[in-house]
Amino acid sequence: MIKHIVMWRLREEAGDKAANALELKRQLESLNGRIPGLLKLEVGIDFSQEGESSDVVLYSEFESNAALQAYQVHPAHNEVVPFVKSVRGERRVVDYKA
Repeated sequence: MIKHIVMWRLREEAGDKAANALELKRQLESLNGRIPGLLKLEVGIDFSQEGESSDVVLYSEFESNAALQAYQVHPAHNEVVPFVKSVRGERRVVDYKA
């Protein structure tokens, strides 16, 4: 199994951060059940608002590295990418085998 974790800090100049975080969560979680090999996907919104925290985190599980690679180019995922890029500032990613 492959775990794919992404954390974003949202840009202030992109508008209402809380609304953008909710929309990001909605769009990403809509991918559940639509992409082969994607076993689980959940999105969390940070409530601590500490100086070092990210605003949004994506936690997902894939059956294999090939499934993760297929997700990256899947049309459903590519529909979400423009919104993500429009609201994110900083992005951190970790992929690992479990």
